[in-house]
Order: sequence, then C-alpha cells, then structure tokens
Amino acid sequence: MTQTSPPHETAPAGGPKAWTPWRTVFAFGLVSLFADMVYEGMRAMSGPFLGSLGASALTVGLITGAGEGIALVLRLVTGVWADRSHNHWRLTVLGYAMTAVCVPLLAVAPFIGGAGLAVAATLILLERAGKAVRSPAKSALLARMATSTGRGKGFAVHKALDQVGAFSGPLLLAGVAAATGLLWPGFALLAIPGALSLLLLAQLRRRAPIVTEPEAEPGHEPGQGPGHEHDNRPSPAASALAALGRAATGSDLPRRFHLFSLASAMMTAGLMTFGVISFRMVDDGLLLAAAVPLVYALAMAVEALAALGTGHLFDRRGSRVLLVVPVLVAAVPLLVFTSQLWLVLVGVAVWGIATGIQDSTVKAFVADLVPSSRRATAYGVFAAVQGIGALAGGGLAGALVSGHVPVLAAVIGGLQLVAFGLLWRITRRSAGEATPAQPSRR
Repeated sequence: MTQTSPPHETAPAGGPKAWTPWRTVFAFGLVSLFADMVYEGMRAMSGPFLGSLGASALTVGLITGAGEGIALVLRLVTGVWADRSHNHWRLTVLGYAMTAVCVPLLAVAPFIGGAGLAVAATLILLERAGKAVRSPAKSALLARMATSTGRGKGFAVHKALDQVGAFSGPLLLAGVAAATGLLWPGFALLAIPGALSLLLLAQLRRRAPIVTEPEAEPGHEPGQGPGHEHDNRPSPAASALAALGRAATGSDLPRRFHLFSLASAMMTAGLMTFGVISFRMVDDGLLLAAAVPLVYALAMAVEALAALGTGHLFDRRGSRVLLVVPVLVAAVPLLVFTSQLWLVLVGVAVWGIATGIQDSTVKAFVADLVPSSRRATAYGVFAAVQGIGALAGGGLAGALVSGHVPVLAAVIGGLQLVAFGLLWRITRRSAGEATPAQPSRR
C-alpha cells in the first residue's frame, strides 16, 4: 500500500521551514512548562493570597471550586467551538494569553483597597476559563503533531515537560514569599514565564507543520462521525438544534469513547486529591506542614517519569498498558492512610504514577478512539466526564477519610474493579483492530 507524506509534515509555501515532528512536540511541551509555572504557582498560593485580601475559608472554597468547575465544564463548549470553527491555533493562543495576563495582574490586588478581593477573584476565574478555552484545541493539535512520533511518546514528553513547570512554579513563589514576606511579588515575577510561553507559542505557530487537514479514519463505527448522511432529513432549524445538542454532549462520538470516558471517570474518582492525602499526613503527625511541598514535588517528579515510561509502552504494546491504572488507584488508599511514613510515601509515589498515566497516555488513547475532525469535541467531553468523577471522588474522600478509611478503600476498590472490566473490553477490541493495520504503517 503506497502512502503519501502526511499533511502535517509540510509547511505553507513561502513560509518558514517547518520543524520536525519531535521538535514540534518538544516546543509545545516547553510552552506548557512555562505556562504551568504561571498557573500552578497561582493555584498553590491562591488560598493564602485570597485570605490576605480578607476572604473567609468559605469564600476561598467557593472561588477556587468555581474556577475548577469552569476549567472543566466550559470545555464542552470550547471543544465543539474548535472543531466547528477550525480555529484550533487561535483558541490555543487565546487560552494561554489569558493565563499569562491574568496571573501577574493579581499583584495589583493588594493596592486597590476594598476592590482587591473582587478583582483577584475575577482574575482567578478568568485564568481558569483560559484553561478551558485552550485545552481541547491544544490536545487536538498535539494529537496530530504526535502522529509521526507515536502518540504515547508524544503525549508523555509533553506531560513530562508540563510537570517540570508544575512543581517549579509553586517552589518559585514559595521562595519569593520566604525572601520578601509578601505574596504579591511572586505573582508579578510570573509575568516572565508567561511572556516566554507566548513568545515560544508564536514561534511554534509559524514553524509547526500543517495539522488542519483531516486524517484517514479507519475502523470507526459507521454513523459515529461527522458527514454521516440520512435520506430523510428534518427541517434546517431542527437539524441545527439536533446537531448542536449532539456536539455538546458528544452523543455522535463512538460508543467505545463513552465507555472509556466512564472508566476514566471511575479511576479519577478513586484518585483522591493531594490535598486530602497531605491533610491526613499532617493531621496524623507523620509530616510537618512545611515539608508537604517537598512531598508534592516528589509526586510530580514520579508523575513525569510515569508518563514517559507508559507513553513508550503504549506505542510499543498498545492500549493494554492502561489496565494497570485501576490496580494502582485501588492500592493508593491502602498505602497513604497507614501509620508508617515510608508506606505513605510509597503510596504518594503510586498516586503520582497513576496520575501521570491519567494525564498523558489516557489522552493519547482518546485520539485513537474518535475521528480526527472531532478530537477537540471529544477532549472537551472527556474532561467534563472526568470532572464529574473528580467531584464525586472528592466528596467521597471528604466524607469517609476521617474515621471510615476501610469503607473508603472498599468503595474505591469496587469502582476500580468496574473500571478494569470496562478497560479490558475496550482495549481487547482495540488490540484486535490494530493487528491487521500494522503492515500499512511500514
């Protein structure tokens, strides 16, 4: 079978020479590294900063909770927007710009009196909206860029670089706060990595290979992608409303994608937030509060290594590598809620491994389950479903972590058993479909 060069390996006529696929993926990872320094630094200090402006604990919870909700739910809209407008790059740039601008502007909040809290809350919510604007479009672009490198490895390298920013940003702000005794100078300093992310993104946009042309879609279920025609069409208005509804919910996406989203939501529900884990470590006297950032940095480093390792295995062995995730998730509560510090640290490392796979290799598999023209929509729906799982898991952990740890471990174990069964069914079919397609890639 003769194959032409994929469209993503060429550059527009008269434009600058396109970067190689690996250089493009690496550059995208550096963009995320600098941007993560900005918004993870903000997220690490947002609670104390809002408190310094007069916010109560309830207010802090409402603002940060609303921000995370916006970052997830809004992707249902922005994913569809990216696919329908084909403005993946514009939405990616806009989303990163919102982060690069809003976070440094937090530095002015302490100097505007009573309006400071309202301004800070607005900027935090806008930054989270920026995350929702860029994420589906960015993931769709990355899925195309990583076609030649192997999606597992491409997403893994991107995630590893992303994690470098995820722990260096909070450490930077902690160092500035320790040196100055103030929180706002750290936010102002984050303007530097924010500007670097935008400058590199502009260069990437010029040098990135063309990724807007749709890929061939072998093996997708009939009638599950765009362009499936029906003989008896409804009126244009009804058709438009129906199409909008299908797009927003992803109901026209393949059934396997929705089963995989459900399995991922169950795994996410079982992965408690680090806040719950660190709270128990400090509350049980196993660790001083000042040492918590060091343990978190360890988890982020493990997460990056796990993303690299499983991404490589995903490209070599296929989607069956994902079957390890529910096993890891089920082990976390059995380790992190023990009375021995070394076991707790092992549990944190296991938590980091599972989180790394969830945030990289799992996303690579999403790209294999849906048509390329619907990937941004799929990533938006996937994030929303995962968000529901995270909210349910957070409520479950919060209700049971004090005094009911065996019940919590049992419920998480049951969820992971169901998730494992779903993954087995999905990955078994994917492995069967991939076998005959291998010769055509040579």
